[in-house]
Amino acid sequence: MNFNDIRDLDFTDLGNASSSAKVFILAMLVIVTLVLGYLLMIKDQRVELESLAKQESELKLQFERKQGLAANLEEYQLQLVEMKELLDVMLRQLPGKTEMPDLLIDISQTALATGIRNELFEPGAEINKGFYAEKPISIRMLGSYHQFGQFVSGVASLPRVVIMTMSDIELKPVAGQSAGDLSMQGTLKTFRYLDEDELLAQGQTEAANG
Repeated sequence: MNFNDIRDLDFTDLGNASSSAKVFILAMLVIVTLVLGYLLMIKDQRVELESLAKQESELKLQFERKQGLAANLEEYQLQLVEMKELLDVMLRQLPGKTEMPDLLIDISQTALATGIRNELFEPGAEINKGFYAEKPISIRMLGSYHQFGQFVSGVASLPRVVIMTMSDIELKPVAGQSAGDLSMQGTLKTFRYLDEDELLAQGQTEAANG
């Protein structure tokens, strides 16, 4: 190959270049094409490799989590059984279906015993919550802060565990009444457990509707 021919090569008149110069140019084009193709291929493979490495890392973390859960599966199952037993014990401390009417009377009588005047004490329809039932009671009572405090304390001391929440309760002074008199109006909610027959009937209804 004559390097002078390559050095003196006129790229505007390649048709008249020497054979050695043409061979050199062709070889360079082939090399550049191969290099570019290689680089592009490597770039695509690098992106794919990074994606696969990320997937491998995520799968490894998932495997470690699942392996940890599997290793402690027996312990988790025992804890679940204990939690279910504890929940059952707690539910049994709530009043049952047959005790609910007497409980409502006890709540009303507790209010009267503290000196509170019941202007409205109206139990509503039960709301089924799956494994227990909610009983809303619309109330309107007149009394003092001290009497309302005694009422809440008295309900808490009833023989059966009574969970009572207050919803949309308004407490405000009563016009035309003695000083310190307040009106409490809103909804009390108490709860009872569902017995086995009720749970069985509920399961059959859900199965029929499902």
